[in-house]
Amino acid sequence: MNAADVVRTYASAWMETDESARRRALQAAWADNGAYCDPTALVEGREALVKHIGGVQAQLPAHQLVVTSGVEEHHGFLRFTWAMQNSDGNVVLEGIDFGELADDGRLRRIVGFFGPPPAAPTDQ
Repeated sequence: MNAADVVRTYASAWMETDESARRRALQAAWADNGAYCDPTALVEGREALVKHIGGVQAQLPAHQLVVTSGVEEHHGFLRFTWAMQNSDGNVVLEGIDFGELADDGRLRRIVGFFGPPPAAPTDQ
């Protein structure tokens, strides 16, 4: 799988409400000992990520994660943008994820940020 396919499979896990199907998607795209980090969570291991995604789904029922950019990859690192949409298709959260690939091509690490970058400081 190339990096775009890995990200697509990873993103599909965020949409999968069936825990077994979510686990299968992550087995294909997520390293056994992968680490996930965003402003609200730090999760280590695939099974912990399966459970974390289920918790997010419980808090945001009927929401969908949509990858909103291409996947840029170099030297085993990648980045892409995404949006969380409610059942009406309105964006309720967006962000950017940075990732690292394991030697087998699956994701070893995702570090996510919510919203746009902060404004640059101005001289006072």
